[in-house]
Amino acid sequence: MLAEYRSRHYLDKDAPTREANEIMTVVVPIGNAKTAPETSPERVGVLLVNLGTPDSCDARGVRVYLREFLSDPRVIENQGLLWKLILNGVILQIRPRRKAKDYAKIWNTAKNESPLKTITRAQAEKLADAIADHDHVVVDWAMRYGNPSIRSRIDALTAQGCDRLLVVPLYPQYSAATSATVCDETFRMLAGMRAQPTLRVTPPYYDDPDYIEALAVSINAHLATLPFQPELIVASFHGMPQKYVDKGDPYQAQCAATTEALRKRLGPDDKKLLLTFQSRFGFDEWLKPYTDKTIEQLGKDGVRRIAVVTPGFSADCLETLEEIAQENAEIFKHSGGEQFAFIPCLNDSEPGMDVIRQLVLRELQGWI
Repeated sequence: MLAEYRSRHYLDKDAPTREANEIMTVVVPIGNAKTAPETSPERVGVLLVNLGTPDSCDARGVRVYLREFLSDPRVIENQGLLWKLILNGVILQIRPRRKAKDYAKIWNTAKNESPLKTITRAQAEKLADAIADHDHVVVDWAMRYGNPSIRSRIDALTAQGCDRLLVVPLYPQYSAATSATVCDETFRMLAGMRAQPTLRVTPPYYDDPDYIEALAVSINAHLATLPFQPELIVASFHGMPQKYVDKGDPYQAQCAATTEALRKRLGPDDKKLLLTFQSRFGFDEWLKPYTDKTIEQLGKDGVRRIAVVTPGFSADCLETLEEIAQENAEIFKHSGGEQFAFIPCLNDSEPGMDVIRQLVLRELQGWI
């Protein structure tokens, strides 16, 4: 039977004419061919990644977290001998005890974890439910610093047969100290793998229409619940050293773009939205205006009612729940302010999850 033969092409080198040298076809037997084994269907892994959190809210847990965080050259670029002496001899001896007290104020005692971990897990679970019709897609989550680590979750995804991986840094605005270091750790993990998954990374979404709309909806919904009307809304983003921007980091420009897009979406009162930067560390000049100094001055200038939103954070954490909602609220009231409202992050709310879902589905095109 012809089905039992394979065609083989050859040239008759002994033929005297060009016609005889035309490629000729004969059939040769190939024996008893076996059907190729079936392969398991390809799976796609989606890994949501946020900054990180201590495993416990005591000084020891915070010290472990800070050591990993502050030893990253993306975060502190000069990792020379002087910095190592300062880090190990001063910062890690003093700061963990102070920050542990701050973490204790916001700690999720029911789950014995930080709110950032609780929320990021919820985001992953809700994303998995939202795209459940794509049954070959596996959703997981990780922290850049702390646990669960990026390495452990990539291991888990590949063990489940994921040969393609979409990494989702949950930072609306790109910076080398956030988005890039997620990529660094992912690439380090892949560098040690013989069978690497194909990799994609979602881009920043600082001016994405879905993101801006979600922020506006969230802000308006929260303001509607307040017993007062804010005179101003402060949009506070995490800060960074000015020299990082001077070297080319696009973070400040993307924060400004987010704020401008949000101003336009909020309408006639857009002039009431102020851009500031929080969470300074060390003695270098950081991006200005500073959130705490701005809020203090507003109180001194006679502003009595403000609200603060944090559009650079996808999930509430120490910097929003303690630094803004508690510390800066006290600063405002001690400076003459009367009513202060903190507007929660998008978190795992319906508008927030719609942003993540749309972002992921867009970047998975061609894979699902």
